[in-house]
Amino acid sequence: MVLIADSGSTKCDWILCSKENNAPIRIKTKGLNPAILSKKQFEKIISSSTHLGNIKEVVTDVKFFGAGCGTKRNQKKVNTILGNYFPNAIVYSSEDTMAAVMATTKEPAVVCILGTGSNCCYFDGRNIHLKAPSMGYMLMDEGSGNYFGKELLKSYYYDTMPSDLKTAFSESFNLKEKDVIKGLYKSARPNKYLASFAPFMFQHEEHPFIKDLLQNGMNVFVENHVLRYRETLKSVPVHFVGSIAYFGQDYIKKALNARGIEAGVFVKSPIDNIIKNQL
Repeated sequence: MVLIADSGSTKCDWILCSKENNAPIRIKTKGLNPAILSKKQFEKIISSSTHLGNIKEVVTDVKFFGAGCGTKRNQKKVNTILGNYFPNAIVYSSEDTMAAVMATTKEPAVVCILGTGSNCCYFDGRNIHLKAPSMGYMLMDEGSGNYFGKELLKSYYYDTMPSDLKTAFSESFNLKEKDVIKGLYKSARPNKYLASFAPFMFQHEEHPFIKDLLQNGMNVFVENHVLRYRETLKSVPVHFVGSIAYFGQDYIKKALNARGIEAGVFVKSPIDNIIKNQL
């Protein structure tokens, strides 16, 4: 039995597949980012899942693709934890960009992720190549959920958000300053906290302020990430994975078209396409 995981910082999608024609078993847990979570926290999330516990003895192969798995150190950490939990399994882990590639293409392409965080890579048909390191939510992650969460909070507290939208934003979230500061500086996963504000944009997408916010954010992502592969994009497509990319695809397409680039496919959640495309 093969267990495949696609994990961001917010959530992790698992799917158990067999070589027979049985329907895959789908499982969800909290996000498992080894760059953010301690070994103990990682283990606690896994062990608290009754569904994973029910299948731990039958799993023979674990393929874990996740945010924070871009270094050998974190891959070793994940392999050790999962290897201990699934005693009969061979464990392989790799960065979330590989899951995005597997979900969108078998051919060379530029592949982007816009979910809680963001990233962009070139897949040459066998290997992934990055032109910029992924430095996380404090320095990078343009166009991601946590990027837009920051922009919403800044506009709210700087009072540049229109009054009607500000009222709706205030009614949707607990915006007491002490609680926001706690979420930003004292929570275990501030990137997840920031990203929790992003769905508000798509609930109020018709508002001109939100349209501008989304378009500006996607322009910045394209400029800082996609255009690093400008020459490569003359011969290969560019694909997008993640909830922010999926719901914001009109703004991405507009940003690309303005620069003479055509968008490829958009995939909300990689896990289904990985099964369909790769197994």
